[in-house]
Amino acid sequence: MLGSFPAPPRRDTAVPGALAPGRRDTAPRTLPRLQRVLEELGSTFLAPLAPVPDPDRRVGGVVVFDPLDEQAVSEGAVVLGVGLSAGPELRALVARLGAQGAGAVVLREPVVLDEATAVVAREHGIALLGLTRGASWTQLSAMVAALLTEPEPDRTQDVIGGVPTGDLFAIANAIAALLDAPITIEDRNSRVLAFSSKQDGADASRIETILERQVPERYARLLTEAGFFKKLYSSEDPVYIRLTSDGVEVKPRCAIAVRAGGEILGSIWAAVPEELSSERTAALRDSAKLVALHLLRLRAGADAERRLRADLLSTALEGGSDAAYALERLGLDGSPVTVLAAEIADDDPEGLHGAGDRQAQRQRIADAVAMHLAAVHPKACAALLGGTIYGLLPVASPETGEAQVARLANDFLARIGARTPVLIGIGRVASGPRGVVRSREAAERALRVRLEHGASASGRRTSQVALFRDVHVESLLLELRDRVAAGEEQATGAVARLLEHDRANDTQFVETLRAWLDHLGDVSSAAEALHIHPNTFRYRLRRLAEVGEMDLSDPEARFAAQLQLRIIPELVRRRG
Repeated sequence: MLGSFPAPPRRDTAVPGALAPGRRDTAPRTLPRLQRVLEELGSTFLAPLAPVPDPDRRVGGVVVFDPLDEQAVSEGAVVLGVGLSAGPELRALVARLGAQGAGAVVLREPVVLDEATAVVAREHGIALLGLTRGASWTQLSAMVAALLTEPEPDRTQDVIGGVPTGDLFAIANAIAALLDAPITIEDRNSRVLAFSSKQDGADASRIETILERQVPERYARLLTEAGFFKKLYSSEDPVYIRLTSDGVEVKPRCAIAVRAGGEILGSIWAAVPEELSSERTAALRDSAKLVALHLLRLRAGADAERRLRADLLSTALEGGSDAAYALERLGLDGSPVTVLAAEIADDDPEGLHGAGDRQAQRQRIADAVAMHLAAVHPKACAALLGGTIYGLLPVASPETGEAQVARLANDFLARIGARTPVLIGIGRVASGPRGVVRSREAAERALRVRLEHGASASGRRTSQVALFRDVHVESLLLELRDRVAAGEEQATGAVARLLEHDRANDTQFVETLRAWLDHLGDVSSAAEALHIHPNTFRYRLRRLAEVGEMDLSDPEARFAAQLQLRIIPELVRRRG
């Protein structure tokens, strides 16, 4: 399945963010500082419970504290202390997280923080933060994750319009100052990319949009039904709207589309009490052009990073001379890992959709897999390579690794639902370049078994997830069938003689032999499967032994016949 992989990057190629051989990437990208997180979320979500030990520390991820699970904590991670309160339990947790490199712990307010806990946090470099009452943990997790996807710009790099490249939050604040109104910057799907400060001056609908990082469905539906989006995306000027949501009049909005040539990239929204003056309208038009440049640069950077990780994953899975280097760049050298391979089953069998739609669907699933795996381990990676989605996931131990990945895969399938039938194969736990290749081959073989038989085999319902260890024999039979088909092999021996007799005389000796072997020589059940009398079955059995010159009491003869019945293409009985 790796024949369609993109070519691996050469070590002397100037890839953005690439390293020279032998160097470890300690900061592959500029992550946001803790101070920036507090600045962006402080007015809505977070407040320090004690002096922050290191405001300039980089935030490396978000982890939900679970007392029943041993979790991987990335360097500088923000730990969401759901259900925690100040006291001995918190002090013990802070000490443990400090040793693992965490950067902050968030507690639900109100919190009465004792001096002993503050001292422990300071000694271990942990910032203790309070989550505002009324805000949900899910919202906070999404907000911090969003800041991580828009890394803090490097002030020494390029600026566009006086703003560091990609800093949409700074742009939103600048536009808010120009218009004297709270601002959101949204994509084509009404997801909030950035927002300005002073959102508390907006209405409940705007606050909900900010908290969820998505325009509420009911409000988006009202806008669509009113034809607002059609008007917005067909105009180069700001568009105004007044709506009533749930019987309550929504504060007037002013929005303008963000374009790059003929492509709509998103929109800028301002909660305003009245129509803008001509000067502010011109400022909003100019701001839309500036936002377009930043969105294009962000998209180019995200695409480059995704391509780089896909190339590194491809190189690691191929197992060539650069595989060890690729694993080192991914931070997976020396770690026990498991490869998973996934494809969409019955991918438009009637050809109702174009190739572009199918590829877009695969890419959406690949992005979802990557996000799901990254939520479990910060070093996990996944990418769409050719038509197959591959994932590489570190595991806790070789003994439990495959079962762990199987649970994650089943959880992923449960989340995406049955509307997109995804089948997944999971390889063996391995380490090192050669081990990764063997795990990838095993994952592909397990996936092929699922693709060949679908979600059922031998009439029984099976999982969409296949562990290689569970389908090893079935994968061997498929490989034998491939070899037979490639060499145009035909049935031989007793099976060939029975097949020839059936064709010439319209008998059913091959089917009779198959039923007898499948039912382990039980004549009654075999006859029932063929809907004939047991005596008729016994007669056929005696005749097929004579015609096929086969000793039915010989185990080797039985095995040879059954193997041919499963690998000769014209004899293989397709399973449901």
